[in-house]
Amino acid sequence: MFHWRYIFLHKEKRVFLSRIHSITGLYPKNRHLYEQAFRHSSALKGQGLQKDESYERLEFLGDSILGAVVAEYLFKKYPKKDEGFLTDVRSRIVNGDSLNQLAKKISLDRLVEFERRNRSVKFSSIYGDTVEALIAAIYLDYGYEQVRKFILYKLIYNHLDIDHIVQHNSNYKSVLLEWANKNNKNISFKKVAEEGSGHQKVFTVEVWVESEPIATGKGNSKKKAEQEAAQNAHAILNEVKNS
Repeated sequence: MFHWRYIFLHKEKRVFLSRIHSITGLYPKNRHLYEQAFRHSSALKGQGLQKDESYERLEFLGDSILGAVVAEYLFKKYPKKDEGFLTDVRSRIVNGDSLNQLAKKISLDRLVEFERRNRSVKFSSIYGDTVEALIAAIYLDYGYEQVRKFILYKLIYNHLDIDHIVQHNSNYKSVLLEWANKNNKNISFKKVAEEGSGHQKVFTVEVWVESEPIATGKGNSKKKAEQEAAQNAHAILNEVKNS
C-alpha cells in the first residue's frame, strides 16, 4: 500500500517506505530518517555520503529509548521484584543477540545497506543495531508515545516471550557469578589468547574458581568467549554437584 506522499518517488524508495509501514504500522513523514536508520557506515563511501549519515547516531539514541521503555514495562509487570532482577531481565531483552533475532523476525535484515565485501563489518551486531536506529527514527518522526507503542505492541507483545526469558537465563556468566556469590567463591575471567585480525579475530578466555582454572571458551569477541567459558564451567560444576 502506497501513501499519497510517496507517489512521485522512485519505485525503489516507495517499496522501501511501504516495508517500513508494514513493519511499524506508520507512514514515515521524514523518509530520510528511515533511510539513515538502515545505512551502515560501510555503505557511505559508495554513495558520497558523510559519516554522520550512517545509522550510528540514531542507534545511540534508540538504545536509550528502548532501555527506558523496557524498564517501564518490567517495572509495571513485576511490581514485587527488586532492581537486580529488573536490570538482569532488561539486559537479556536488549542485548545484541536478542536484538539480532528480533530484527530477523520482523524482516529488518532485508533493508540494511552495507558493503558486503568490507571485511571489517561486524555482521554479528549490524541487524540488532538497526532495531535501535529504527526506534530513534520513529521517535524523531512521531514522538515518544508513538515509539513506545511500537516497542510494546510490535516488538515485545508480538515477538518476545518475556516469561520464557525470565525463566531461562542464557547469560551463563551471570548464572556463574550468582553461584559464586551463594557459595562464597571468587570467580575471575582471564583472556589467555587473542588470534587473527579484524572480524576473524578469536579470543580464548579461562574461568578461574579461586586459584584454579576450570573451563575455557572461545569466541569472536571477548564477551562471547567469556560466555562460552562460563557455560562450560557451569556444566562442569553441575557434573561435580551430581556425581
